[in-house]
Amino acid sequence: MLRSLFTGISGLTAHQQMLDVTANNIANVNTTGFKASRAEFQDTLSQTLQGAAAPRSNAAGETAVGGTNARQIGLGVRLAGTELNMGQGATQSTGVGTDMMINGDGFFVVQKGDNHQALYTRAGGLHLDQQGHLVTPDGALVSGVKATAGVLGAQPTAVAGLAPLDLSPLLNGYDASGPIYGAPGTPTGKYVSYSIDVSGAVTAVRDDGGKDVLGQLTLATFANPNGLQKTGDTEFTATGGSGDPVFGAADSGSIGSITTGELEMSNVDLSAELTNLIISQRGYQANSKTVTTADQILQTLVSLKQ
Repeated sequence: MLRSLFTGISGLTAHQQMLDVTANNIANVNTTGFKASRAEFQDTLSQTLQGAAAPRSNAAGETAVGGTNARQIGLGVRLAGTELNMGQGATQSTGVGTDMMINGDGFFVVQKGDNHQALYTRAGGLHLDQQGHLVTPDGALVSGVKATAGVLGAQPTAVAGLAPLDLSPLLNGYDASGPIYGAPGTPTGKYVSYSIDVSGAVTAVRDDGGKDVLGQLTLATFANPNGLQKTGDTEFTATGGSGDPVFGAADSGSIGSITTGELEMSNVDLSAELTNLIISQRGYQANSKTVTTADQILQTLVSLKQ
């Protein structure tokens, strides 16, 4: 009976954790780039009362005793893991030039903190800061490669090669006496607008009508994106389960293309989550009934002495 008490408690704990996962999904139903999670259960170790036995033959080779199955009593349930759903979220049109959505499997690569930790996100609500860097709402620097004389640099092959995308010429202007912006000298012209294409390349329009390529975003893919670990702020960090990131430009391979003026919304299926609320609630109620029933039996046992 004590065994059934603890088994029921394990069920209460597991279904509470399922409810926690579901509640987090529902809370983030409108969070840009959010990826829903699913709670997965598995049973715990079972107490073996008797092991399985093979059939036994007599001296004449005839079957004397048939085989028997093991007798085991389960000891409850536990949360085996939380599986990420990396499916594409719905599209929301914003019309903002720095809002970007990845159509494919890639992730924006950002760097945060004094140690420039590399993080990965699908939330493309970006903006230019006062130094000309593309940043996320929490201030993480978006990675990319700079263009020199209009020629884009090579995409990094390792985390150590990452660098913030430098778009400071958009704010500082260009030197018309040089072959392109960034030539030595004091800026003499201004950029009047810029755009980002499907490959993540940033092209600026000068006040004289010319165009300069300033840089290109860096995206990343993973062999097992479900192995990524959430770090908050709709960002992930790479783990041994996800494998090392493979960096590249958008619109190449399986990385996916970039659409500007749009955002990828949460991929939470609200109808499924509300159903999970009912399932976790009923599971919790059933396991609480196990606990109260075991308690009633214990009370009956104690009352035998009276």
